[in-house]
Amino acid sequence: MMKDMTKGKPSGILWRFTIPMLVSVMFQQIYNIVDSVVVGKFVGVNALAAVGASYPITMIFIAIAVGSNIGCSVVISQFFGARDYRKMRTAISTSLCSCVVLSAILMAIGILFSRTFLKLLLTPDNIMSDSALYLNIYVYGLLFLFMYNICTGIFTSLGDSKTPLYFLIASSIGNVILDLFFVISLHMGVAGVAWATFLAQGISSVLALITLLRRIRSLKGAEGAQHFSLSMLGRISRIAIPSILQQSFISIGNLFIQGLVNSFGSDVIAGYSAAIKLNTFVITSLSTLGNAISSFTAQNIGAGNTRRVQQGFRTALIMICIVSLPFFFAYFFFGRTMIGLFMTDSDTAALSTGISFLRIVSPFYIVVALKLVCDGILRGAGTMVPFMITTFSDLIIRVVLAFLLAAPFASDGIWISWPIGWSIATILSFVFYMSGIWKKGAARI
Repeated sequence: MMKDMTKGKPSGILWRFTIPMLVSVMFQQIYNIVDSVVVGKFVGVNALAAVGASYPITMIFIAIAVGSNIGCSVVISQFFGARDYRKMRTAISTSLCSCVVLSAILMAIGILFSRTFLKLLLTPDNIMSDSALYLNIYVYGLLFLFMYNICTGIFTSLGDSKTPLYFLIASSIGNVILDLFFVISLHMGVAGVAWATFLAQGISSVLALITLLRRIRSLKGAEGAQHFSLSMLGRISRIAIPSILQQSFISIGNLFIQGLVNSFGSDVIAGYSAAIKLNTFVITSLSTLGNAISSFTAQNIGAGNTRRVQQGFRTALIMICIVSLPFFFAYFFFGRTMIGLFMTDSDTAALSTGISFLRIVSPFYIVVALKLVCDGILRGAGTMVPFMITTFSDLIIRVVLAFLLAAPFASDGIWISWPIGWSIATILSFVFYMSGIWKKGAARI
């Protein structure tokens, strides 16, 4: 079902649109966490470290997929808001074609250089084989990852956040069942969780694509749409490339940080692996708010209604408090319980590392949430230069400080760099939003 977000009360529209997206991302993160829980509990702390060591590399692939998702969804939302269904359908077809080509290129790179990437991250020898095995299997499923993200972006750009939810719930449940079966029953270890993700994600992406194709075939008013357009690809790329760079540079920054973490040994790697999965759960949930406000902004910019965007921002402020505060209380006050999900009580060094990370970072979730909402408005309006400035500021500050603070404070110094980078970048992003520079996007449609 398509939803026009240019009409009706903004607060009600945003809540109805965002809640299914939040539930979707929570299911997605739960099954990502289950991978690590199953490995840590039933295989061992070294296996958990092996999955964690490959995590920043998989995040680069995810970052490119998410950036592509954002690029196509903003453009499609703008055409949808402007009621230009012919160009909207051209944008959809062009996005799908480009997705196949891009995923094939990245798959080839991943297969050829996976072990090289792990060596560059200083992955310890005792977990290298399992890390490379997990990463190689993950790379085989990149087409499914990209196809699912593009389909999700198209659904949400049309105001439909429920359809992706249904596919993701099925995929999540399937992934958890396969995790338990492959690891506990078949004793496949690290390979088991990788193949579980491959199969669950593959089935979900195929079903999402079939549903999307049926829906756009029934779209009226789209006669004369092209299957592929270079000019449309250029327009999508103007949003997608900065979004991909934003997502990728964050992931590349995390690669540097992972390399620094790896230098402290497998116990710190395991603790960080558990904590970063929990942290990613929060950041991805908060990013969903940013993506929702981005789609809302794009549709209303397409309709030339900037006042509704400001109303949406006020609603988003309430939403970020509701979403971020429970995570803060759970991680800050019950960090030992949360990290304990991934390992046994005997893994004291790893437990201590994970708890320390959560207590340092979690009080600043509401800060980064504000940044993500402001970024969502800038991106939805196509105002990409300020958007990139805030992203690179966060990245550069966090990476530089991680290396500077690791010497005097050991691994805790790495964690301290996160809230400092978040805070400075949030101030910049909020200033750009308040300046009103994003309103110029309405004149470019």
